[in-house]
Amino acid sequence: MKTKKIELDVDFIGGQTSLTKEEELAISAFIKKNKTKKTKRSSSKPKTAKQLI
Repeated sequence: MKTKKIELDVDFIGGQTSLTKEEELAISAFIKKNKTKKTKRSSSKPKTAKQLI
């Protein structure tokens, strides 16, 4: 037997008001922090034998 999937109307998540300055700063700080984590991970690749010579 098939079960029916319930479709949700998720056009808006959270309130429909604009963000406050504090919320905007918190979000941008979080994004910057994640970007620096990604660049640090990618730059710490193990060296190959060709690079050591």
